[in-house]
Amino acid sequence: MSVVTEPILHVDMDAFFASVEQRDDPSLRGRPVVVGGAGNRGVVAAASYEARRFGVRSAMPMVRARRLCPDLVVARHRFEVYRQVSRQVMSILRDYTPLVEPLSLDEAFLDVAGAVRLFGSPTEIGQRIRADVREQLALPCSVGIGPTKSVAKLLSARAKPDGLLHWPAAEVGDRLRPLPVAELWGAGPKTVERLADYGFTTVGQVADADLRTLQRVVGDVTGTHLHRLARGEDPRSVTPVNPTRSVSAEQTYDEDIDDPDVLRRQLLRLCEKVGRRLRKAGLSGRTITLKVRFGSFETVTRSSTLRAPTDRTHDLVTVAGGLLDGLRLERARVRLLGVGVSNLGDGDAARQLALDAPTELFPLDAGEESAAWGDRRWEDVERVADSVAERFRGIGVSYAALLDEEEPEAAPTAEDRRLDDA
Repeated sequence: MSVVTEPILHVDMDAFFASVEQRDDPSLRGRPVVVGGAGNRGVVAAASYEARRFGVRSAMPMVRARRLCPDLVVARHRFEVYRQVSRQVMSILRDYTPLVEPLSLDEAFLDVAGAVRLFGSPTEIGQRIRADVREQLALPCSVGIGPTKSVAKLLSARAKPDGLLHWPAAEVGDRLRPLPVAELWGAGPKTVERLADYGFTTVGQVADADLRTLQRVVGDVTGTHLHRLARGEDPRSVTPVNPTRSVSAEQTYDEDIDDPDVLRRQLLRLCEKVGRRLRKAGLSGRTITLKVRFGSFETVTRSSTLRAPTDRTHDLVTVAGGLLDGLRLERARVRLLGVGVSNLGDGDAARQLALDAPTELFPLDAGEESAAWGDRRWEDVERVADSVAERFRGIGVSYAALLDEEEPEAAPTAEDRRLDDA
């Protein structure tokens, strides 16, 4: 049997959220559509290709997007719908191989080396996947095919929209050389700028550079990584299980918040959301991070690491509240607030540890004294609240401080997408 030299596929849905909205509402087809918050502080979560022709891009402030495209249609996100469609996409991919590694709701790697006897060459498999997604879901996707993950991802981006691109392994090195450094996976804007300062603007120049020189310019890890990719080398394999690295929630507000009581309630809401997501996913974490962006766009983060993992909202509120107090904001104007949990592990194991271990295992490394680790009542209350929310859609049990306050609309973050795909 012949060796499959280009076994890696990268499947990327085209303008995923916007494409789903255009599919479900025929009046939006052919029009410039974005998904995101409609207010002055809203941000574009996804833009249709009709909107992109005006320069509209994801992560762009909605005010700027409207200036670029006065006829822009803003659709509020329907994250549950996108998540369900994502499951359908991943199911189609797994019809061809179990070696599917989702990167987010709308993209995944496949290793089809073991599938060619059943389904044909990698290119034929890519075409079949595009046809299946189109026929079953009425959505477009693009596919890149190459010998490595980095090449496949590069090619899917170049195949957009609604295309397929394949590079034979023997030609990868030569085809990479004239491309700009920014095409390399992992070369962010600051890295590209730094390399350009030293005369490295093309992939070929990076490939020909002395490794030690690159490491001095951008650091040992990044220098080694880019040097390999520039030569078409990427040892990373497709890994079907892609563990969630963090669970987080954040909110950009229509108006800056300078009232400490309002800020505290918003923090409580975010902690409740993160805690519920942790418990739903069966995860718990040790590192709790607070993110604050001021009206001036200055952003600060503060973290605290616990001795034992938790998935309890009460603990998140206690620790994140302590981090917020430590900033001594007084009446500073806050534009964005976020809470995240990392250092994740299995939630059941963490609960067993909490029940079996002596309480001295649980104090915080950072010296926070208020986390009530020994009190099991919070865990019972939160799980009852989770059950109510799960059983009665739209009805939930929450903190009294939040009952009279309408929850603000928020587009999903990248972390949200990764968690909900896991």
